[in-house]
Amino acid sequence: MSVPLSRYETVKQHVLASIENGEYDAGDKLPSENELVRALGVSRMTVNRALRELTEEGHITRRAGMGSFVAMRRMRGHAMDIVSIRDELAGRGEIWSATVEALHEVEATEDIAEEFGLSVGGKLYYLLVVHEGDEKPIELEERWVNPNVAPDILLEDFTKTTPTDHLLFVAPLLRAEHVVRAITTSKDKEKLLDIESGTPCLEITRKTWTGERVASFARLLYPGNRYELTARFSNVGASASPD
Repeated sequence: MSVPLSRYETVKQHVLASIENGEYDAGDKLPSENELVRALGVSRMTVNRALRELTEEGHITRRAGMGSFVAMRRMRGHAMDIVSIRDELAGRGEIWSATVEALHEVEATEDIAEEFGLSVGGKLYYLLVVHEGDEKPIELEERWVNPNVAPDILLEDFTKTTPTDHLLFVAPLLRAEHVVRAITTSKDKEKLLDIESGTPCLEITRKTWTGERVASFARLLYPGNRYELTARFSNVGASASPD
């Protein structure tokens, strides 16, 4: 026997259904709180709670004095975590797929050698993979890998697993560093991501360590209109304890 939805959950489901059935597209204005109150026969407090939760979940945006609007559908990542793109997509109900553009051994250029603490020309493994959600490009992964950490990575089929999953399996990644930038990218990468020229992108550079060795260095590129980054913090504003 199913449990009846509470009133605010009924409002949420009503709004979500109107979005999912195509009645409203991304960017469209939704009915006002007063209109929902009249249409559904609930209190304004109930409607407000439903809209607040829909906003927190990323389905809608609310603008003071203007109302509620259908949010642009964007992937949401977590700044503090190392999570496989396949798992991120699964979390939003999309099917992951991937196209491998490059997978081979390379000699480290000066900038990449510096990231690994190698001499220029040192051996690394190189991967370039386009990750898709429901067959639409969402992430371009460019990664250099320490062969001593993942010696068999060139043998993997990255249309069936992800480089992140492989590295988490073969090496205990004990430390990571993320740098996040807003950029525009090159023509060839715009083509791989199927975006228009000049589209703003989010770039995350990620370096990971296993023990004292750098395991990998990656540049992860996302179309700005398909991805957003979040972070959660504890004890915000808390003062340090006196010595």
